[in-house]
Amino acid sequence: MATKDFKLNIERRDGVGTTGSQQVRAKGRIPAIIYGHGSDSQPISVEAKALDDLLHHGGRTTLITLVDGSKTETALIREVQRNEVSHRILHADFQRVSANEAVRAKLSVVTVGAAVGVKEQGGVMDVITHEIEVEGPASRLPDNLEVDVTALGIHEHINAADVKLPEGFKLITPGDTTVVLVEASKTARLLEEAELGLEAPAQAEPEVIGEKTETASTSE
Repeated sequence: MATKDFKLNIERRDGVGTTGSQQVRAKGRIPAIIYGHGSDSQPISVEAKALDDLLHHGGRTTLITLVDGSKTETALIREVQRNEVSHRILHADFQRVSANEAVRAKLSVVTVGAAVGVKEQGGVMDVITHEIEVEGPASRLPDNLEVDVTALGIHEHINAADVKLPEGFKLITPGDTTVVLVEASKTARLLEEAELGLEAPAQAEPEVIGEKTETASTSE
């Protein structure tokens, strides 16, 4: 469960648009906006390094205290835009939320344990769904959702409805969504098909061009 106390100093800004954003970035800061709770969207900026460090340490799904001089308010990071090449942060969106407010968030799936289907049966495990959407108190959003795959045998899977959620949270992702599955390896599948007589059908022999076939002679 995420219990970290994240704080981020913000500065309100007037300049918006491409030129204004470039000027903000030139000062080592990131242009951002904060919205929610019925208030107008407010352009702000945050220190680039501070935001990057916060994201690196799990702040992507954690309640953050935004500090504006003597004023504070709590928020969640809702979107982070990055440069496609350098991956540097270009812009961020924050949503105002209170500590006990019910919010929706997409949490990363983290597998725990070694699946018996992989360890003992030679299968291959595949994580199909990497994020699960949940709803619950903003102050108790976990960093991720752990999925125990230890008992997962070959040809078995875990659905979203099987994932254990923290108390007070409910599942938003459809319950029948496949999260993790264990399949037979390619070699094992080929051997299984061979045992079942599912080898590729034999190809018909090619016709020899120019070869004549005998026909019954007819009398004139």
